[in-house]
Amino acid sequence: MNVALGIDLGSTTTKAVMLDEDERVLGRGITNSRSNYDLAAQIARDEAFVGARFELLRRELNDDAFCKRLEARFRRRQHLSQLARLRETAMRETESERVARIATPLRERLERIFDDMETDAHRRLVAPKGSDFFRDLANSAFSAAATRYADRDVTFEDLMSVFDKAIIQVENTRLDLTFESNIRAALADCGGDDAQARAVDRVVATELNVIGTIGTGYGRQRLPFPKDSIRSEILCHGLGAHHMFPRTATVLDIGGQDTKAIQVDKNGIVTSFQMNDRCAAGCGRYLGYIADEMSMGVHELGPMAMQSTRRVKITSTCTVFAGAELRDRLTMGQRREDILAGLHRAIILRAMALLARSGGIDEEFTFTGGVANNEAAVSALRELVRENYGERTINISPSSIYTGALGAALFALRDARNRRAAA
Repeated sequence: MNVALGIDLGSTTTKAVMLDEDERVLGRGITNSRSNYDLAAQIARDEAFVGARFELLRRELNDDAFCKRLEARFRRRQHLSQLARLRETAMRETESERVARIATPLRERLERIFDDMETDAHRRLVAPKGSDFFRDLANSAFSAAATRYADRDVTFEDLMSVFDKAIIQVENTRLDLTFESNIRAALADCGGDDAQARAVDRVVATELNVIGTIGTGYGRQRLPFPKDSIRSEILCHGLGAHHMFPRTATVLDIGGQDTKAIQVDKNGIVTSFQMNDRCAAGCGRYLGYIADEMSMGVHELGPMAMQSTRRVKITSTCTVFAGAELRDRLTMGQRREDILAGLHRAIILRAMALLARSGGIDEEFTFTGGVANNEAAVSALRELVRENYGERTINISPSSIYTGALGAALFALRDARNRRAAA
């Protein structure tokens, strides 16, 4: 089977999308971007292959409920493999001179912590929820267990310092988490029958022939691709949004490092755009700083902001001074919910200015990027669009974070068709 790949190397996450020759999405993959961009691209690509084989299996079996159960067991196996590597790496860290004074009790507590984490992972029918990334899931479970086992001999900080060093090493290792290596064990966990096993064998035997790959995103110049296999984020987001919602005329993308306001024609071709590429004010990274200051996860900011009863007016979304301004507001006695509601509105106000400079908001309008998953940001956007432009159709896909990678995959497919036509 011929397939095309798009890879979007962003400042915080790296995404991959695989398309078949009918422009249907076969698989998606996502990982957090690392200092090693090549590895991040490889891991996102590996995950897209896993997703593609599950999609082929769904087509073979036509049994969505069984495939969901099977994928849940498969993801749990992936999680346990990563957890085993984390344990091995953390135990190796106890041999460091840095922790020599507490080596014996430190090893003892780490054994207990990882025993608890593995027992919990085995008990669950599916992999833990709350984040797409192993780092976040492991950090949450490890810190909870470390709180239980820390004492005067081995402090919480001692335990977390080992975790921090170990998780970086695990993240920068390409483990064998492939469909081919793990699916049969997951099938056994599920009690799959002979017909299902034969379907798995057929899917494993299906060759996925990559006929083209295009890279895009903030770090696209670091991708190990030829120059003609790179496209700008603007072009890819415009085309990806058009593919998701063909009547789209305006696209807003708020990513980790920048915000883009894009106008496209009826074919998804970009006609104008504006972006804030000089600083990360009002972008996902800004929300990340705020979350760190509040000792919260980024995914928790939106729900808390939605609990606001009296929104605080925020005039600046400067990332550099985000922590100082937040502390000032809290010192003044203002509620966190109200501050966060004001922050979300300020972010969208900044985006509205970009949209106005790009040509305004036409019918239809599509919101993409990781911030599109934040309900407080979406609520502020709907309110401000209505205030400034009247009622508009606002499209938000559950897969909006993959929009750039989807556009890149479409470019890869078109390039492959052009080469074939020219041959």
